[in-house]
Amino acid sequence: YKLAQEMPGITVVGVDLHIGSQLTDLEPFEEAFVRLAGLIKTLREDGHNISQIDLGGGLGVRYSNEQPPTISSYAALVDKVFGTLGCQLIFEPGRALVADAGILLSRVIEVKESTPHRFVVIDAAMNDLLRPALYEAWHRIDPVREAPAEAAREIVDIVGPVCESGDILGRARPMSFLASGDLVAIRTVGAYGAAMSSNYNTRPPAAEVMVFGNQTAAVRPRIGLDDLIGQDELPQWLLKSTSVRDGHSAR
Repeated sequence: YKLAQEMPGITVVGVDLHIGSQLTDLEPFEEAFVRLAGLIKTLREDGHNISQIDLGGGLGVRYSNEQPPTISSYAALVDKVFGTLGCQLIFEPGRALVADAGILLSRVIEVKESTPHRFVVIDAAMNDLLRPALYEAWHRIDPVREAPAEAAREIVDIVGPVCESGDILGRARPMSFLASGDLVAIRTVGAYGAAMSSNYNTRPPAAEVMVFGNQTAAVRPRIGLDDLIGQDELPQWLLKSTSVRDGHSAR
């Protein structure tokens, strides 16, 4: 901060903080906030006019049995630590805002016999939802058609069709019997779902549908292979050289 203060054209106005992601306890926030408040007081004593605090993100959500802090309890902590400093507060709650807003809908392609669990192969894959393959992240997966309470259940691995051994979306999940054509819902994918998806294995991105009450709208339409491949163009100089070499005329 001292170096920045001496630079022409630079005005120090704030501090920012980011201590991690998917935090489900207020204790690390409180420890970091108290330290940051102390830093702000020290900086002000050194002549820096600190008027903004970016507290970053990190607030967790419930994927399984986590119990993340409530927004009100987080706000109360922020007020307790920073309420008297007179600063503009900036937040980056990302995941906490949108994770629960996304569901990945997928259809069962086939069920393969294996040990110790059968494989339920669905048409969603690691290119659509990378988190399980990348982080071994857990997402709840439910059959869309609810089975009767007395229906038998089995332990299955839910996997995608991509040619990677890591294309596993759910390991050892207790599920009611699933068959080809059944739909499953992968929950809490609104954060780091579509944003981390790709076209790996020449797979077009999943369509996205917004649901608001009883209204629906396609906000990212489905595209086909022609659309996907059509994004690439060969340079004219390569087309011409290839045509001459092969004895064809360029069109």
